[in-house]
Amino acid sequence: MEEIDLKDLWNYFISKIALLVVFVAVAVIISNVYLLWVQKPMYKSEATLVLTRSANESGEVGAITTNDININQKLVSTYGEIIKSKRVLSKVIKNLELNVDSESLSKKVSVSNKEDTELLKISVSSDNSELAQKIANEIADVFSEEIVKIYNIQNISIIDYAEEQTKPYNVNIFKQSVIAVVLGIVLSCAVIFVMFYFDTTIKSPEEVEEKTGIVVLGRVPIVNSNKKKKSKKVGNK
Repeated sequence: MEEIDLKDLWNYFISKIALLVVFVAVAVIISNVYLLWVQKPMYKSEATLVLTRSANESGEVGAITTNDININQKLVSTYGEIIKSKRVLSKVIKNLELNVDSESLSKKVSVSNKEDTELLKISVSSDNSELAQKIANEIADVFSEEIVKIYNIQNISIIDYAEEQTKPYNVNIFKQSVIAVVLGIVLSCAVIFVMFYFDTTIKSPEEVEEKTGIVVLGRVPIVNSNKKKKSKKVGNK
């Protein structure tokens, strides 16, 4: 493999700086066009629930014990599956009169919990911010009702109802523009390097001596023909 002179490579890159600028500009334009015209803004609303101690027969809730906490933490994963179940989502669809089936709605719903806690967070994604809020809150209400019927206990409390989000979570013009700039620079550098590597033209007298072993005694300078014509016209006047 032929050795690459870093100085020559650097000079070649400098000579092709316009190509790098074009690549970066095109990448940013494509990124912004995609953001504004292709990518669909998505909004996410979240409702937060907590598992509490179930009420006794008289309807009173006593102090929470360590045993209650351990039981609730084990129920968190089970409750997460129930939230996305057909039983809960079908009722949500009916209550809100949604034109969607439970399987499709399930793909828009995610349930998470913070490790070693009894908190459940219901997240709903939609291209309609108001609809995302309504669905998240309706799921929280329906789930709370269905748990009573399923387990015959009432140990769910809603801490925070979902709020309508005004900013889409999947659109960040600054971040995506920076990524486009980086990609443009990387791609242009790769193209310029390939062009340099396969460029077999002689670029300097020193390279002639290196490749042929012949000593260069002189060289003919490049004369700008336009300047030469202008100088002749001035002389004739």
